[in-house]
Amino acid sequence: MTFAKAVFLAARPKTLPAAIAPVLLGTACATLAAHAFSPIPAIFAALFALFSQIACNLANDYGDFKKGADTQARIGPQRATSQGWLSPQQTLLAALTSVLVAVACGLGLVQYGGLPMIAVGAISVVACLAYTLGPFPLAYHGLGDVFVVVFFGFVAVAFTAFTQCGEFPQFMWIVALACGLGADNILLINNLRDRQTDSAAGKRTTVVIFGEAFGKNLYRFNVAVMFLSPLVLRYFFRFESLCILLPMVVLPLLMPGLLPPLKNFKTPAELNPLLGKSAQFLLAYALAQSIGLFVQFGLVAKG
Repeated sequence: MTFAKAVFLAARPKTLPAAIAPVLLGTACATLAAHAFSPIPAIFAALFALFSQIACNLANDYGDFKKGADTQARIGPQRATSQGWLSPQQTLLAALTSVLVAVACGLGLVQYGGLPMIAVGAISVVACLAYTLGPFPLAYHGLGDVFVVVFFGFVAVAFTAFTQCGEFPQFMWIVALACGLGADNILLINNLRDRQTDSAAGKRTTVVIFGEAFGKNLYRFNVAVMFLSPLVLRYFFRFESLCILLPMVVLPLLMPGLLPPLKNFKTPAELNPLLGKSAQFLLAYALAQSIGLFVQFGLVAKG
């Protein structure tokens, strides 16, 4: 296998919608709040988010290998370092290179969000690396779900919006919460599938700590919040456009491919298809909700 292909697989492309979704949503929120679309900061934000997640995934590949969580007994998609496609040093180098690219893209946001963006970017990058690396790896202490909701939901959506409209619109926090919970579902599938090997390696995810039933119920709760969140936008924030409810039309079309298999799986390997489907579910939510927000913007602009 070539080095480029190994790095591509280690970047876990099926999970990358979790990086794009919050930028799409943050951009839609900012456009509605500012009554204008700002493409340049949106592009910088997308590139920063994308390479930050790639760095996180590569660091995860390296960290789990070093800690013994990724072995030949792994049930999920094969990992580059444990399979020998990349040496640990190559994986770590690829992760650090992705960090540098993310930082370079993030610096482009400083002119739009000011100096605080340096602190936000630095904290985000450190948190990505600390997910499985360092003296207190978050994923090994039951904090993985919190990390995902905070950084792939609140931070990513909020500061994407801030760099484009200079504020944090109140309605945006509902969108950010739903986005973060959708990203967490990708992690939950991963942790449900790897519960036994994670436990053996001392990786105390929430599924390891609280059990399989907890993981399933949290996944269902996250889906419910994503489905119902448009109602808050429509009736609490009094958005005029019925298109704001578009996720409530789109998401049920995908639920049959998620919830029954989650309930009825017999072996961990049966969860592998749900990883990509959970990412698609998040992207579908982001696209549908963003369309609703842009239609609302059109109504405001006309009014």
